[in-house]
Amino acid sequence: MLNDATCFKQIYLVTGYTDLRSGIDRLAGIIETQTGIDPFSPDTLYLFCGRKADRIKGLVWEKDGYLLLYKRLAAGQYQWPRNAAEVRVLTPQQFRWLMEGLTITPKKSVKPVSPEYVT
Repeated sequence: MLNDATCFKQIYLVTGYTDLRSGIDRLAGIIETQTGIDPFSPDTLYLFCGRKADRIKGLVWEKDGYLLLYKRLAAGQYQWPRNAAEVRVLTPQQFRWLMEGLTITPKKSVKPVSPEYVT
């Protein structure tokens, strides 16, 4: 289920370290205090990662209650941004990259081609 993000309207990555012993109420509080985003947005997935980058938690509001998701990789680690001051909205492609263990930010920037060089 967590590898397929087509059912979510928005996916937010709560960067930095999160204590994954936290339950639903604490994670919802983190969403509200750290991000200023309403945690009661239906079909919105909020992702958290602890110090061990091999496991993540997800929180989703389903109009009648929260759904708490937990995933631990058998091998490898997630490429998780650790800057705690930011929250990122992920595109479906970035979400797939994250679930595959890849980085969500490309290492190489692509420079736009100026119109004078296009034939």
